[in-house]
Amino acid sequence: MKSNIHSVTVGCIAILFLSFVPVQVLAQKSSPKPTVIPAYHHDVSSPLSQLVGSAPASSPAGQVVIPLRPTRPLPGSGAPAGEDLALQRLPLPLVNTIPGLNFDGVGANGLIPPDTNGSVGATQFVQIVNVKFAVYDKTSGATLLGPALINTIWSGFGGDCDTSGNGGDPVVVWDKAAQRWVVSQLSGNYNSWCMAVSQTADATGKYYRYAFSSGGNLDDYPKLGVWPDAYYRATNTFQNKSTFIGANACAFDRANMLSGGAANEICFQQSSSVASLLPSDLDGITAPPSGEPDFFVELASTSSLGLFKFHVDFANPQNSTFTGPTAISVTSFNELCGGGICVPQPGTSQQLDSLGDRLMFRLAYRNFTDHEALVVTHSVMAGSTGGARWYEIRNPNGTPTVFQQGTFAPDSNYRWMGSIAMDKAGDIALGYSASSGSIHPAVRYAGRIPSDPPGSMETEASIIDGTASQIGQSRWGDYSSMSIDPADDCTFWYTNEYYTTSGTSWQTRIASFQFTSCTGTPGFSLTASPGSQSTVPGGSATYTATATSFNGFTGTVNLTIKGCPTAATCTFNPTSITLPPNGSGNSTLTVQTSSSTKAGTYTLTITGTSGSLTQSTTVTLVVSSFTLSASPSTQTVKRGASTTYTANVNAVNGFNGVVTFGVSGLPANATGMFSPPSVTGSGHSTLTVSTGRKTPTGTFTLTIKGTSGGLTQTATVSLKVSR
Repeated sequence: MKSNIHSVTVGCIAILFLSFVPVQVLAQKSSPKPTVIPAYHHDVSSPLSQLVGSAPASSPAGQVVIPLRPTRPLPGSGAPAGEDLALQRLPLPLVNTIPGLNFDGVGANGLIPPDTNGSVGATQFVQIVNVKFAVYDKTSGATLLGPALINTIWSGFGGDCDTSGNGGDPVVVWDKAAQRWVVSQLSGNYNSWCMAVSQTADATGKYYRYAFSSGGNLDDYPKLGVWPDAYYRATNTFQNKSTFIGANACAFDRANMLSGGAANEICFQQSSSVASLLPSDLDGITAPPSGEPDFFVELASTSSLGLFKFHVDFANPQNSTFTGPTAISVTSFNELCGGGICVPQPGTSQQLDSLGDRLMFRLAYRNFTDHEALVVTHSVMAGSTGGARWYEIRNPNGTPTVFQQGTFAPDSNYRWMGSIAMDKAGDIALGYSASSGSIHPAVRYAGRIPSDPPGSMETEASIIDGTASQIGQSRWGDYSSMSIDPADDCTFWYTNEYYTTSGTSWQTRIASFQFTSCTGTPGFSLTASPGSQSTVPGGSATYTATATSFNGFTGTVNLTIKGCPTAATCTFNPTSITLPPNGSGNSTLTVQTSSSTKAGTYTLTITGTSGSLTQSTTVTLVVSSFTLSASPSTQTVKRGASTTYTANVNAVNGFNGVVTFGVSGLPANATGMFSPPSVTGSGHSTLTVSTGRKTPTGTFTLTIKGTSGGLTQTATVSLKVSR
């Protein structure tokens, strides 16, 4: 978050894994000497559960965040668009994953962008967004703490981190080796970098808290990585909070921060030719080889990545080094939207920011003992649409090579704002936003297993479909987050944003899943399609629930449902699915509404149970309707003359059916005619009532009727006929 502004208007597959991609050492771009910045204050907090419980309720409603952007153009940008030779052209089967939890996180803060970010720990999932956080139970999705303002973590700390509000750009990461949470954000006046490390694996407990001076600069767009010798951070430095002077790579004294001692920050300020670095973040239980530096990677040009190495020495800071970059050649690409704004949405001319000028959080590292791997993603043009480019880089501390790469853009929808990670089996999952002129921004993911063709992803799965668009601001996401559950090293957790109501009040979603091959345990997965259906009161909708066995599982899966709307019935046919080894089966879910079912959006949770095994998945039911009114309420007309009324149809919850008009209660020798005779969705029609010389005098009640399929609404008006 950079500045707060009130009421702002503003038929083959390209296999490009090439294990011996040439590398080139570029000219050194780093500052030759490190800068040492001691924490100017640190302490130990009370339990976070107590701080949140005593914090005053407040909300930043009405604020808008306009992030700054480095002024460095990406070398090679602006060239004529060419064919993306890394574009995946071979469609693969649906991604073979087992859905886990899928629930809403923090939302509707009124801040743009949300900076959606989260991480999974031993028993909890912590989500942090502009400018709030929450702690969830990772087995049930139940909220354990929050949502609360982030600076609540520094309550009683004093200084900028405590008193000046929330500067945003929050990040939370899980230190897997130490079993601790690491939380950071900018202070509200951007003068301080606020950092906190939990004392235990419980995110609701006590924290060691730190504040580091920004020296009058803005440490913008910070990203964190956990490494055995330090917590590493990359930022874009804006001198005097306005002029971009280059990326800054910093290391924080992890050992001292884990014990609450005094800690230094050691930084290497880069020139303005370096922007938006990502530090490597350790996944898995196997640490990097002893003494190995942390890796920082940037988009160096439209055909290369730049890899830096950070060796830190807190005992003798001047022995610290930041070397590079080594250029790693990749298949040429064009930045999505030229690095800026062009992602379309339905129902609005408002386009969204691609952030195609930078790599997206995280740079995930894993040591497989026989090889080391980094995975990372960014957004590129893919013909006339946008796709997610991703890389697996091996041997980063030797001669780094692109083991495989691909651009995932299987249709005309834009895919951007991605995050990527790899599990212990070498499976890769890539989450992202998807949008176009025909679909609202959605949260989806694709993935691959090692036996898939190199450079390819299996067909994507949906986490949630958005039902509305962002209006009035272009900046989207800033980042999302894919993390790996340390308990099994198999389960992926992803969080990103979406909308249910057009405007700026976004929602976030948190979902987990794992590849069936990772654990080796027999079981079954449960999916349902389509993800969303629409109907009207009195109408029906159907879904197909599919159970699939894996790793030799056999058994009967019994189906149940929660969330069925009031005055509706939800039935399965059949009510259970019997699965053969490594087979699948289907059941049809029929939702029958009634005329009294209220319009609204309903989340239906389908659960499959077989013995002690349980899997759940969700679908959305959108019940739409319309209201009918008429004006004026009374008209007076002389016999032989005519008068008019206006019938108004207002769509509710996205209703777009055809409403046909009729009228009853007319006196003898009178006629009624509507112009137009019907409307689609919202609209109005003029009812002309014509009387004759023999029309009786008196007062008559006219009933105007609007009909769409089996749905009928009425409104009444009064007609007075005089001599």
